[in-house]
Amino acid sequence: MSFTKNQIAQMIDHTILKASARSSDIIKLCEEAEQHNFYSVCINPFYASLAAEKLQNSTVKVCVVVGFPLGASCIETKAQEAKKAVKDGAEEIDMVINIGALKDGNYELVENDIHMVAQACKPAKLKVILETCYLSENEIIKACKLAASAGADFVKTSTGFGDYGAREDHVKLMRKIVGEEFGVKASGGISSSEDALKMIKAGATRLGASKGIKIISGFEN
Repeated sequence: MSFTKNQIAQMIDHTILKASARSSDIIKLCEEAEQHNFYSVCINPFYASLAAEKLQNSTVKVCVVVGFPLGASCIETKAQEAKKAVKDGAEEIDMVINIGALKDGNYELVENDIHMVAQACKPAKLKVILETCYLSENEIIKACKLAASAGADFVKTSTGFGDYGAREDHVKLMRKIVGEEFGVKASGGISSSEDALKMIKAGATRLGASKGIKIISGFEN
């Protein structure tokens, strides 16, 4: 399995989600994404319009997180946040599921939560963050099935704010459950070309990383 630098770049959501990020950091992120041809920039909702303005003449997409990082916002709040992000220029939404509700077995709420965001963010694509570090294997399986039935486009491992990030075994499991046509995004702790290849081999079709430039430096043109 071999990839060019550009092929890997086109799998990366170039990310900055830390609370201390300033407008200058977002502008730099956008400039780096254009320079290295990353698929998107992944940012907090407040900066959606700024990123969209900076990338308006670019092929780089704007990805915005919703219900981030805990997933415990009210359903209506997540849906409204997603709708506003799309209005501000987001083309992809990464939402965090209600982790506690999933662990409680309240699957109807979890599915409705995802469905409401999926409807609110159209035509943007929806990625569903499972935060796999807190879930059992059976809970990961159930969450993947709920995301698919609720109208999402991707399942995603992690926020990067949990106990740990993406693991190969979790990515493999997610790919097995959602099938070949569904998106799987690995994120959290991916910081090298070796990490990236492991996740891709496990089944990831997108990578979330703040170390995207370092990652692609390990590949040939």
